[in-house]
Amino acid sequence: MMPHVGAVFAAVAGVMAIMLHSSIHKIEEGHLAVYYRGGALLTVPNSPGYHIMLPFITTYRSVQTTLQTDEIKNVPCGTSGGVMIYFDRIEVVNMLVPSAVVDIVRNYTADYDKTLIFNKIHHELNQFCSVHTLQEVYIELFDIIDENLKTALQKDLNVMAPGLTIQAVRVTKPKIPEAIRRNFELMEAEKTRLLITAQTQKVVEKEAETERKKAIIEAQKVAQVAEIQFQQKVMEKETEKKISEIEDAAFLAREKAKADAEYYTAAKFAEANQLKLTPQYLELMKYQAIAGNSKIYFGQDIPNMFVEGNPTAPKSARSSQHKDKADMLDVNRDGQ
Repeated sequence: MMPHVGAVFAAVAGVMAIMLHSSIHKIEEGHLAVYYRGGALLTVPNSPGYHIMLPFITTYRSVQTTLQTDEIKNVPCGTSGGVMIYFDRIEVVNMLVPSAVVDIVRNYTADYDKTLIFNKIHHELNQFCSVHTLQEVYIELFDIIDENLKTALQKDLNVMAPGLTIQAVRVTKPKIPEAIRRNFELMEAEKTRLLITAQTQKVVEKEAETERKKAIIEAQKVAQVAEIQFQQKVMEKETEKKISEIEDAAFLAREKAKADAEYYTAAKFAEANQLKLTPQYLELMKYQAIAGNSKIYFGQDIPNMFVEGNPTAPKSARSSQHKDKADMLDVNRDGQ
């Protein structure tokens, strides 16, 4: 009996261990666990950490709720001209908010990205290529393909799967047939040469424009210097003119003051002489003049003395002059 009891216990322990191992599971950070019981989705997800579920009855799927990048490879695309090209890789950066996990998984399963992203990328890219030529897809409009895909995806997701957002779309250069690719390379080489020629022409034009501007600036500088020198000479002449006017005015004022002084002196002198012309003063001056003479002449026919320069001679002297024409008296003053 004992061996059988031990075997049973060992079997029960093994089953318990298997059941415990199947019921305990770990959810990584940045994920949520959604549970299926008998194929039906449960409405309550679990956050990161260790959790226990009913083994063999309940299953779970881990759904990422942080930024993730879905990569779609080798996407075919037919242009409006009938050329088939392939996009080697398209990357879609997206994020699912935790509150929308259950609804999106219920509607599109845990592999929702296949339906909402992968298939939509194929559809939108073919829609774009079908209305554009190879030239437009490969060269002219290639820079807007990623933005167009992002806008189209997000527009549909806002309706079909709210909570799933597209952060960015990256598209690689498509593969085109080798013959067409060589033609594009030759065309690009010609464009490059044309651009180089155009840029060289622009450089030459810029250099010529620079030289012209330099010549204009130099001419303007010379003209400005000449104008400044002319203004300086004009100012010098004006200054000299003002100085001359000031000197002339000063000279005129001095001469006028001198003339006024002389006139005043003469006027005062005449006024003084006028005041002196009295009989007493004239008599005094007469005797001073007589006293100042150095020579006095006397004649036999002149009873009185005669002084030269005296306009009034004695009557006896005048009568003797008529009679005998006597010698005239010459009276010389001092200094004559």
